[in-house]
Formats: sequence, C-alpha cells, structure tokens
Amino acid sequence: QVQLVESGGGLVRPGGSLRLSCRSSTKLFGLRSMAWVRQAPGKQREMVARGFNSQPANYTDSAKGRFTMSRDTTTLYLQMDGLKPEDTAVYFCNLIWPGGSVWGQGIQVTVSS
Repeated sequence: QVQLVESGGGLVRPGGSLRLSCRSSTKLFGLRSMAWVRQAPGKQREMVARGFNSQPANYTDSAKGRFTMSRDTTTLYLQMDGLKPEDTAVYFCNLIWPGGSVWGQGIQVTVSS
C-alpha cells in the first residue's frame, strides 16, 4: 500500500516562505491527479492546488502567484512564498491513481509574527 510522508511545515513570519514535501513510498507514475488541501481551525477543507497528469496546476484564488506545486519521481512539493496569517492551516497532500486515493498525514503551517 502506498504511503505518503509530509514534511517541511512549521512556524514562519508573514512574508516568509516554506516548501512542503510529500514523499511517496512508490514512484509517481500513472497518477490521475495530485493536490494539496488545507484545513484551518473551524473551517472546511480547502483545495489549494490541484494538477491532472502533466497539465499545469490550478490554484485557489488566494494562492495564485504565491504558491507553486511541483513534483519529481517520488515527491510532490508545494512552494509557498509571501505567506500570510490566513495561510495558517494543516496541509494535506493527496495523490490519486487509477486504483485509489492516498492522503498524507497532514502537516501544520503557522504564519505569525
């Protein structure tokens, strides 16, 4: 069974940057889609970035121009620049293969001065 391990979260000041990583136990071949989703306290989960196969990723309006999703052979990344307090949330990666969907464990990102 595929396992995903997230890393790279933490506490950062407003305007700072973080890069989240989502490392897969198997190579990222044959994916249908990949995404980063976040959930802030008391709020519903929100899609931050989603990509289908090799097509360019789509971003939620608040992330456009600041966040960039990318991948290599085994890892999905989310580069986050110009972070704002409203970006504070637990971030989850989600990979979907033809055989099913797998989620990362979630990682906390806190933006605060």
